[in-house]
Amino acid sequence: MRVAEWLESGGRHVWRPYCQMKTARPPLPVARTSGSRIELQDGRTLVDGIASWWTACHGYNHPHIAAAITDQLARAPHVMFGGLAHEPAYVLAQRLAALLPGDLNHVFFAESGSVSVEIAMKMAVQYWINRGVRGKTKFVSFLGGYHGDTLATMSVCDPDEGMHTLFKGVMAAQHIVPLPEDDEGEAALDRFLAEHAGEVAAIMVEPLVQGAGGMRMHRPEVLQRLRRLADKNDVLLIFDEIFTGFGRTGTMFAMQQADVVPDIVTLSKALTGGTLPLSAAIATTRVFETFWSDDPNAALMHGPTYMANPLACAAANASLDLFRTGTWRFQVAQIAAQLRAELEPCRAMPEVVDVRVLGAIGVVEMSRAVDSSSLSERFAEDGVWIRPFGRIVYLTPAFTIAPDELTMLTSAIVRFLGRRAVCAR
Repeated sequence: MRVAEWLESGGRHVWRPYCQMKTARPPLPVARTSGSRIELQDGRTLVDGIASWWTACHGYNHPHIAAAITDQLARAPHVMFGGLAHEPAYVLAQRLAALLPGDLNHVFFAESGSVSVEIAMKMAVQYWINRGVRGKTKFVSFLGGYHGDTLATMSVCDPDEGMHTLFKGVMAAQHIVPLPEDDEGEAALDRFLAEHAGEVAAIMVEPLVQGAGGMRMHRPEVLQRLRRLADKNDVLLIFDEIFTGFGRTGTMFAMQQADVVPDIVTLSKALTGGTLPLSAAIATTRVFETFWSDDPNAALMHGPTYMANPLACAAANASLDLFRTGTWRFQVAQIAAQLRAELEPCRAMPEVVDVRVLGAIGVVEMSRAVDSSSLSERFAEDGVWIRPFGRIVYLTPAFTIAPDELTMLTSAIVRFLGRRAVCAR
């Protein structure tokens, strides 16, 4: 089928994400991917600056991951996880527990990041129920935070900066407060938790970087403050490492930079190296043991249909093989250094509020929102795929990106801002 035919006929039926369908520009038709490049149907090739929403950490079409999926496809593409077991999931659970710090030893699989956060929230509420404590059903999360688009996860996102303001009054009301970035902030949150001790089940945070809420970065000390406050006020601590996990911030998990272990952590995005949907909510033994009981009502009654999909688990195991080589550490450090050097000129641009880098994350924050769709198109004309949001123009490339490919991305951003500066004058 010709490109125009499938794009036009199918376009009447596809509901696309994050856009007003009536006014949005048509999407760019993709033919294939390889490494850090996306080949379009019209023959153009784009260097991908965001690794398909931060997932393709090893680049596209990595042969080791592809071989693992192909091998598993011949064995069993899927089998239900209720009452049955398969090797890829059990091996993966053991490997994740070994990689994570502390006693984060109990892995509950799902398909998407949002669902894993919902599961973590459900675990946290039932943890207290199983302990005979009633009323602890609320969550504390933070301004600038983003945890997903499903109903429960929307309730813990920033209500004003996020994408969910239309649903105020529909979702369960949660406590969304400032991050405790200094002693004064810690004292304020301590008072708040003390006042709401009977209703808060858990604190939830994206460690080191609040991703889709604005790519805001905070110091590791913030996580240490949250651990102290959670312990003092008898609430659980949940880390949402869906964006930050698997090397993106320079360590395997962002929490390792603070030497802090949460009670529950959620993982997804780069878990399968950008190949298949898979996520996990992973709990400490303390949390898990409240569900370990002779009472059937104490069980976690949850089970996504495609949880622990064998193909996805095989891909994740292959991705962990690649991480085990340790090469990613050098790659991420090199990317960070190059991002700092090549995005620095943006700091002098009149509309730029901040330039910040952490690991393989480079952010240019503007003083006002940009037209994401229009700007993505203009970047594509420069041979790169960059998808800004709000006031944020950012890069989260594959760790395997070549230096000259990364320069193409940073140069496109600098040129764009330079043109805007000239127009402004």
